[in-house]
This record gives sequence, structure tokens and C-alpha cells, in this order.
Amino acid sequence: MSPTPLEQHISDIYYRESRRVLATLIRLLQGNFELAEDALQDAFTAALSQWQRDGVPDNPRAWLVSTGRFKAIDRLRKHSRQDAHLAELADSLESATQPGPEEDDAAIEDDRLRLIFTCCHPSLAQEARVALTLREVCGLTTEAIAAAFLVPTPTLAQRIVRAKNKIRDAGIPYEVPAQEALPQRLEAVLAVVYLAFNEGYSASSGTQLVQQELTAEAIRLGRLLLELLPDSEVCGLLALMLLHDARRHGRIDASGDLVPLDEQDRTRWDRAQIREGCDLVVQALRGGPPGGYTIQAAIAAVHAEAATPAGTDWAEIVGLYDLLLQLHPTPVVELNRAAALAMRDGPEVGLEVMDKLMKNKDLVGYHRLHAARADLFRRLDQTRQATHCYQQALALVQQEPERRFLQRRLAALEN
Repeated sequence: MSPTPLEQHISDIYYRESRRVLATLIRLLQGNFELAEDALQDAFTAALSQWQRDGVPDNPRAWLVSTGRFKAIDRLRKHSRQDAHLAELADSLESATQPGPEEDDAAIEDDRLRLIFTCCHPSLAQEARVALTLREVCGLTTEAIAAAFLVPTPTLAQRIVRAKNKIRDAGIPYEVPAQEALPQRLEAVLAVVYLAFNEGYSASSGTQLVQQELTAEAIRLGRLLLELLPDSEVCGLLALMLLHDARRHGRIDASGDLVPLDEQDRTRWDRAQIREGCDLVVQALRGGPPGGYTIQAAIAAVHAEAATPAGTDWAEIVGLYDLLLQLHPTPVVELNRAAALAMRDGPEVGLEVMDKLMKNKDLVGYHRLHAARADLFRRLDQTRQATHCYQQALALVQQEPERRFLQRRLAALEN
């Protein structure tokens, strides 16, 4: 059956407002996630019947917050016979300041920031931060998050439960960090957002290269963060995600197979998104000394602005990787710089750097190092070495589209 106009209206309000309402309910219910989630559902259930009779209130969000709070207190009262602590909690919540229609947008947005920073608290395990943020801040279902990360739903659900218990038991405050602690805490938040985006943009394993729902939610979260907390690195991260995502339609063919950057049909790239991303890069660079996300976004902008693969400014990209290495001297950044060097100065130069990286224990099991070396050997017509490297990469890769791409490259060498 099709929804009634009222049901559709309430569904639209749920999509727009549920995460805001939840964030405020968590504050009003003293950081109790489970009670707030139940209260949110109770409030929307009440709306279905009461709004049918009384009409939709002028301020649906305030109505939902107030109703959710009272529903939570009622729920506690009903169970207080079995647990005296619940009666005390109900009394405490009832005597606390009640929300009213004056709950303004600034207060609501502060609650959303509180929710983000709580879900991304450094004392939680990284995988728990990602799961909790996608569930509570973005509103993804447990099943959807589990499917995106190829984790059994019960495992993912337990991960979220443990995170909530840790927040409760450790007394993690429901607050935006003090100014002096903000940079470090913001770094943890940005890492969660980028990890979620990366898993959606290029899944670490499984049958699909792209999980579009995950990339869309990460970008939505990036926009929210920039709206709530203007910061050059937040701006840089959003730019980076937009510029990568703009190439999404060119990265896979009709069969779902991977198309490398130099073979992509650039007319399929989202030019409006590229313009937005490039504008954000400029804004981030004007905000002060660039951080890691801003530099990566600048690299993505150079790629995105090149009309053809041959028109790519590899000298600028190498220079940006040099700058990135100063900030984040990681093996993966070194590998990406080596690939850029190969494009600027020739395959031999890139291979010389990659050969040194083969001694790095963190990279020797990384399939993309072997795939990159294979590609450079292929360009040098050194078929035996290229074949060996492709075989090494195939032994390590866990993602099916990448596996098929490597198999095609290997087969082309053997023919």
C-alpha cells in the first residue's frame, strides 16, 4: 500500500530531523543512548496518531524532542518496580530543565557536534567509532553498515553495543572538547569520516569496488562537520572526498570492473562536483598551513582538472607528495610518490624507489606495491618481471574487481 500524505510527510521529517532529535534526546536523557533511541521511535509513533488528529505542529522538531523526553520518563516509570534506580533516574529527568519550543537551531547543532565527538572518542576502538558514527550520526541501519564492511550483522551489533557500554561505564562526557583539546579530537573525527569514505570508495575486500551509500554518508557527514565547525582541514577532507567521488562513474565499466585512471572516460566525471571540490581546496589553502587532507585534495584536484592523462601536471603532483611526506612520512605515501615519479621521470626512476620499499615490512604484504611494480615492468616490456609481480599481487588482493583487473593484465602479458 502507498503511504498516506501524512505518513509520507512524517517519513520526510524523519529523514530530515531524526538525527537532530536523537542528538538532543541523548543530552536531555543524560547520555543514555539506548533510552534516547527508544524515545525517538516512541515520539514518531505518537506523531502518527496525534498529528492525524491534531495536525502537524508548527515546530515538529521541538514537538518530537518534548514528546520523546516524556515517553522516556514514562518508559522508566513502567520498569521502576523491578529496578529502584530507574525510578530515581525518572525523577532526575523529570526535574531537569524541560525542552520547549525555544530550543533553537544553535542548541540543536551543538547537540549534533556533541554526538559526533562522543561517537569518535579516542578511547573507543577505531572500528567501534566508525560503526557508532554511521549508526547514530548518519542513521544507517546496523545491517547496512555490516554489509558495507563485510562483517556479520551480529558482530557489528555487538561492536556498537560495546561502544555504548564503554561510553556509559567510562563516563565519556557528551560534549564538544575544550578549545585546547579540539585539534587532537578533531583529527580522530576526520579519520573516522575518511575511513568510512575509503571503504565505500574502494572496498578493502568483497565483490564490489564501490559502496555508494557509504561514500554518500561520509560526504554528508563531511558537509555537516564543515557547517558546524569551519576548519581548513575539515574543508580539505570534504574537498578530497568530493574530488574522488566525482570520478566514480568513470572508475567502473558496465560489468562492474575496475577502469584505471589513465583509461577512464573523463566525460563521465562529475564536473560540477569537481568545481566544488577545487573551490574547497582553494578555501582550505587560504585557511592556513595545509594539513594532510588538504594536500591530498590538492593532488586530487590536479588529476581532476587535467583534460587528458597526458595533460596531468606530474611535476606538481610530485611536489605535493613531497610536502605530504613531510607531514605524514608513511610507506603508502612513499609508494604513491614513487608512482608519480615514474610518470614524471620514467618507469626506471619509479622502480628504483619501489625496490627500496620492498624492504619495508609494512608494505611487503600490500598488493598495490606489487601491482605498481608490475605496471612499471610492463611499461618497460620486461614481461618476466611483470608477470612475477602480478602473480604476487594476485596472491594478496582481497577485492574481486581488483583481482579481475590484475588477471586481465596478467593474461595480456601471456598472450
